[in-house]
Amino acid sequence: MPSGVHIHNVRGQLFEAAERVLLRDGPDALTSRAVTDEANCAKGVLHRHFTDFDGFLAELVHDRIRGIEDRTVTLRAAAGAGDIVDNLADALNDLFEPVTVAAIALITFRDGLRVRLREAGLTGIPLAVQGTVMVAAYLAAERESGRLADDADIETLAPTLVGAGHLLFADRAGAPPQTVAIRKMVATVIAGALPPPRS
Repeated sequence: MPSGVHIHNVRGQLFEAAERVLLRDGPDALTSRAVTDEANCAKGVLHRHFTDFDGFLAELVHDRIRGIEDRTVTLRAAAGAGDIVDNLADALNDLFEPVTVAAIALITFRDGLRVRLREAGLTGIPLAVQGTVMVAAYLAAERESGRLADDADIETLAPTLVGAGHLLFADRAGAPPQTVAIRKMVATVIAGALPPPRS
């Protein structure tokens, strides 16, 4: 692309290009050259908008985190309605869509990115941590609504659901898990937290 051509929404186009490369070729293929080639722009475009490539990747992760935070608000608002297992299964299916699964692999694969994310105050495995916060917020709301037992251990249930969910979705090369498998896992994990049936 000629250097004089203006690109609208450069950040968005570069993020979308990075996600395509990540999904198609995996974390080890994600380079600044691969991203700018995929976006059909000069390599200098990326470096005009970001300090370096790890800075770009950190912003990509933050963009995904904002999406999870938005989903947290929606999921918490759903408390008290619908089936708890279905609500959680849908939330995990949304959380572990292919780009997020690939981004988690990228975070564990790339040391410089992890350092940059730590400098930004993110702990644990970003994206998985925010997913756990999302699930915990929903479980807390369901406990407040009386649809989970008063003694439901949310601090254990939320990471268990997210960890087990990640294992179901982690095989990038295989087909995504079937809904029945996700529901079975969720139902098994939360079984002890459901209040006893009314007699």
